[in-house]
Amino acid sequence: MTDVALSSDLGADARPRHRDRPAETTRPPAWWGMILLVTTEAMIFVGLLSAYFFVRASAHTWPLGGIRPPDLIRPALFSVLLVGSSIPIVLAEHAAREDRVGRLRFLLALAWAMAAAFLVNQVFEQRDLGFGVHDNVYASLFVMITGLHGLHVLGALVMSAAVQAKAWTGRISSRATMTLRVFGIYWHFVDGVWLAVFASLYLSAHLGPHP
Repeated sequence: MTDVALSSDLGADARPRHRDRPAETTRPPAWWGMILLVTTEAMIFVGLLSAYFFVRASAHTWPLGGIRPPDLIRPALFSVLLVGSSIPIVLAEHAAREDRVGRLRFLLALAWAMAAAFLVNQVFEQRDLGFGVHDNVYASLFVMITGLHGLHVLGALVMSAAVQAKAWTGRISSRATMTLRVFGIYWHFVDGVWLAVFASLYLSAHLGPHP
């Protein structure tokens, strides 16, 4: 009887220890959904940029049709602004984990303003290109790729507005950061894609034979 009671006591002691083990953390569906989205969108840009370089490889001069290479100075300055907007987003995540609500709101608004300035500049740049999507293959690819990226920036701004609304209504805190984390994935993706676009369409256009 004593052995049975002892075994029963050991079993009772063991069960709470088993329950006290930390549960394995898993990614929520929203996180995986965003990863799937940015992966799909990345493949689209890879395809378009691959087409750009394929056409360029078979061209004797670049850009085609006597088009001058795009200006570098102003796009470079606004590129720094867009890519730099990732910094406030990272800092906003830290602020949320520390429940610094005022800092969180300011950083989100700052990132939004930086990206919005980039998008406004891109709209003016498209207006002043001097060529259209129907002029030749180079023009079509340039307008399509930069325009598609501009739509992604617009999407990021809309997402940011929704996240900021949550921040202002107290729905983002140290215990509720998933919305901010998922949004941050998309924001950093948009910034990273622009680095590839700028290097391919702007910087590389100044290398090699020109018309």
